[in-house]
Amino acid sequence: MANQRTIVITGASDGIGAVAARELAGPDVDLVVVGRSAEKTKAVAGETGATPFVADFAKLDDVRRLADEIRERVGTIDVLLNNAGGTFDPKKRTADGHEPNFQINHLGGFLLTNLLRDKLSADGGALVVNTASIGNLAGKVDLDDLDFQRRRALELRCYGTSKLENILFTRGIAERWKDDGIISAAVHPGPVASSFGRDSFFVGLLYRTPLKKVATITPEKGAEPLVALANRGTDPTINGVYFSRHKANGPQNSQAHKQELIDGLWQASERLVGIA
Repeated sequence: MANQRTIVITGASDGIGAVAARELAGPDVDLVVVGRSAEKTKAVAGETGATPFVADFAKLDDVRRLADEIRERVGTIDVLLNNAGGTFDPKKRTADGHEPNFQINHLGGFLLTNLLRDKLSADGGALVVNTASIGNLAGKVDLDDLDFQRRRALELRCYGTSKLENILFTRGIAERWKDDGIISAAVHPGPVASSFGRDSFFVGLLYRTPLKKVATITPEKGAEPLVALANRGTDPTINGVYFSRHKANGPQNSQAHKQELIDGLWQASERLVGIA
C-alpha cells in the first residue's frame, strides 16, 4: 500500500512492546517486530500481521544481522521504537565483553539505529523513540569507565546509567541527524508489570511479591505513551525531549543535558561497535 507507514518495534515479544505492536497494527501500517524469543515474537506477529525477526542484543553480531534483515525487508522506516532492554546482573558480561545493561539497553539500540539511518531518512525523515526510565536519576555516565570496570557495579546504578544513556543518545540523534529529518524522543513508560526484570534478582524479587500490584502499572498502560509518540510521528516539537509517560521534560539526571556527554557517549559508542 503506497501510503503505509513502516514501523519497527524492538523488544516486541512481550510487555509494552507487544502491546504497542497490537495497538499500532492495521492496514495502513507495515509492521516489523523484533524479540529475543522466537516463539513469542512469532506469536505477536501472528496476532498483528507483522514481520517477525529474532535478535539477542547481548550479541552485537545479532544486531548487525538484524539490521541486514530489516534493510532487505523494508524500503523506508517511518517509526523506530527502540524498546529492547531490561535490567541485568552487571557481573554477567555479554558475549562481547560489555556490562550487560550498557550493551543491551544502549549499545545494541545505538548500533541498530545507526545501521538503519539511511532507511530512516529515505522518505524525508522518521521518528526514533528510545524507551528510557525514571531510573536515569540513579545513573552516572563516566566516559572513561562505561563498562563499570573500575567503579562498583551495582545493578541499580548500572541500569540507571544505561537509561541515562538512552536520553543522551536521543539528544545526539536530535542534534546530529536533524538535517535528515530524523526526530528523536525518549520516554519513561512507567513502572510496568511485565517480564522486564526477568534477568534481575532484585527486580524479579519485587515482581514476585504482592508489592507488584501496588508498585506497577499494566503493560497496556505502559504502552500508551509509546503509541502516542509513534502516532505523532516527525513532530519537531518533540525532538530531543524526554517524556515521563505523556509529560514532556520529565525528571532527569543532572548529566542529561551535558553536551560533552552527549558527544562523548556517541563517539565512544561508535568506537565500541566498530562504526567510527
